[in-house]
Amino acid sequence: MIYSLLVLSSPASGHGARTAQAFARAVLQRGHSIHRVFFLDEGTSTGSASAVFPQDETDRLQPWVDLAENHGVELVLCISSALKRGMLDEAEAQRYESPAATIHPAFIVSGLGQMIDASANSDRLITFGG
Repeated sequence: MIYSLLVLSSPASGHGARTAQAFARAVLQRGHSIHRVFFLDEGTSTGSASAVFPQDETDRLQPWVDLAENHGVELVLCISSALKRGMLDEAEAQRYESPAATIHPAFIVSGLGQMIDASANSDRLITFGG
């Protein structure tokens, strides 16, 4: 079965993003695949390259990076949600004359069309957070 995930909550608040990570790992361990993970609204902060969590908390970025690097999972931040929160890739940083990108390179920014495409090309679109 092919899944796509929609993550709406910040990794710093609630359990939506962490539950989505655990779900993604379980899906892959059972031999299914993940077409895309789309991060919308507060979920876009998941891709922050500059977020630092206390030492007694688990890393909230690296598990997503591992999914992208080890399993080819596409991680997409909604561009309008990302821009509102100061989340910029290299191209957007140059476009807005910002000194640096603020998202981790494992993530890309794109429009809502990517979420629609994910839904069309997956057996299931599962939403986390809200």
